[in-house]
Amino acid sequence: MAAAVERIVVQATPKEKRAIVAKARRLGLPISELMRRGAASYESAEADEELGALADAAKAAADRAGASIDEALAFIDASNTRMASLETTAGRKAR
Repeated sequence: MAAAVERIVVQATPKEKRAIVAKARRLGLPISELMRRGAASYESAEADEELGALADAAKAAADRAGASIDEALAFIDASNTRMASLETTAGRKAR
């Protein structure tokens, strides 16, 4: 990993700073590492909404695919029934 050489100043209330310092101590991390990890893992509500929309679209596509498969299976079943009927009728005529 490249050495950290850039500085970012983050303003916080005294209470927020105490909470950040305490969390860094509990985790055994330098404050800067805690802040980097927190920033890297942050996901906005907008990203959650976009992922939700993608999940909804994927579910809708899966539902449409399932319905198409059900229709195809019903068509095949009906076709097999018609073929069996035709074979039975042809067998009677051959006798």
